Amino acid sequence: MLFYHMSNFIISARKYRPINFNDVVGQKIITNTLEEAIKNNKLAQALLFTGPRGVGKTSCARIVAREINNFEINDDNTYNIFELDAASNNGVEGIRNLIEQTRIPPQTGKYKVYIIDEVHMLSSGAFNAFLKTLEEPPAHCIFILATTEKHKIIPTILSRCQIYNFKRISVNDMVEHLKNICTLEKIKFEDDALLQIANKSDGAMRDALQLFDKVVGVNKEITSKLVHESLNTLDFESFVNLFNHITKKDIPNLITNINEILDNGISGDIFISSFSMFFRDLLVCKNKLSQNLATHDKIRLDKLIELSEKSEYSYLIEYINILNDAEINFQRSINQRLLIELAFLKITSLEYNEEKKKFKYKLISTLSFKDQVFNDISKKKEVQKKQIPVANIEIENFKTSTLSLKSIEKNKELDDVNTTPEEVFSNEKLIDIEDVLELWNEYTEEQEKKGRYNIASILRISKPTLKDNCIYYEVSNNTSSLEIESEKHQLIQFFRSRLKVKIELQININKSIDKKVAYTNQDKYELLKKKNPSIENLKNIFKLSV
Repeated sequence: MLFYHMSNFIISARKYRPINFNDVVGQKIITNTLEEAIKNNKLAQALLFTGPRGVGKTSCARIVAREINNFEINDDNTYNIFELDAASNNGVEGIRNLIEQTRIPPQTGKYKVYIIDEVHMLSSGAFNAFLKTLEEPPAHCIFILATTEKHKIIPTILSRCQIYNFKRISVNDMVEHLKNICTLEKIKFEDDALLQIANKSDGAMRDALQLFDKVVGVNKEITSKLVHESLNTLDFESFVNLFNHITKKDIPNLITNINEILDNGISGDIFISSFSMFFRDLLVCKNKLSQNLATHDKIRLDKLIELSEKSEYSYLIEYINILNDAEINFQRSINQRLLIELAFLKITSLEYNEEKKKFKYKLISTLSFKDQVFNDISKKKEVQKKQIPVANIEIENFKTSTLSLKSIEKNKELDDVNTTPEEVFSNEKLIDIEDVLELWNEYTEEQEKKGRYNIASILRISKPTLKDNCIYYEVSNNTSSLEIESEKHQLIQFFRSRLKVKIELQININKSIDKKVAYTNQDKYELLKKKNPSIENLKNIFKLSV
């Protein structure tokens, strides 16, 4: 039979818990104040320690309890120091029992110290039962209340306590403390690895020590690579690569890299949050006064400063805003990966509109992409079109495209009609209006079959006219004119490919052709009566109403 024995391993958060004020990390002002108050015998009898988790509130409370009684570290002080967890003893009965105990003086030492952790969890009845004792405690009692949520404590309790606000521990203080532990434990380390652990801990020393234990394990060396693998985080180079794809508007590689990162096990919400912090670091690096807020080593800080020069303040703020919205909506999203991809598509296609003074999303031409999935299709075309390449990228057989499905479909239509090069079009041959009307109706019906009912209805507003191989078409308003203008290129190419003639199209606005639309039943009836007057007799015979 196998027997498993518990190891003697003690987690670092317990092993290196502060035992005196000098050991407390990152709370120098508070520890100095408490030390002076104890030394001069001016310590209040009700103290409230408030601040984030893992910053030393309970540790300082225990140190205060030992110092005021002059206890040694190894002394048995269980008769003088009482710790109460308000989360599990939050009722009136628990507080009444505590009050009963306060009447008994200490057996050793000068003071009995009551440490109530997570005091905000007490019920309103318990708070009220505690009020009088907290205001006028016995001379031999000191109460130390600790909480992470000061706003939940009623004002009458706050007014009876001397409040000490503990702050988050700075990254530099954490790194120095971790270095000291590495020295004591004889562990080799990379500065960047400890920096990543500190950044991940969000100002909590306890969290930093727990992450430290997780990374170290059985290893006696801490490297940046080991930290990334153990904590499931992204390395700095990945952020830089993604940022470069964004600045180049290289969406195919951007989306591919994002999916590779997510496939490697990086949690989507962590990915969004981490990239938000990367943009935040770029933002603070744009100004020398705020560069110290980016907690990175010298090499990475220089790289961040270099990258920050490639983006404007307004864009970086909008990037962070987009990712913040994505992070808020992440948990309730059914397709979380698509949410991430959409957020980065927004970031990449972002453009500032000077006229309206706001941001908009501009569709990106695929000519700016390095690799095109459409190239294999276009190579099958016999005729090649000349295009001016963007960013010195050689791409043939391409007009324009965007990432939307509609635009990709539209480009396919362009390829279908653009099979005849302009050089073969004749400028001398004149065409007949009958041919134009026939092809116009054919094109209109074609669009209707494709489900493009809006453009089909606009193409039926009036009949086109012809003069010197130029088609003139009248519409009733600006909206219809803009719709036809967006369709103009396809129309011209359609006519040229079918008639083998260089033909033009001109759109004019004629408000007089605006047809009255029958909205109400009466309008519809009047329209029917105009077409067939005998309908009025039918209505009268059967005594019908509209």
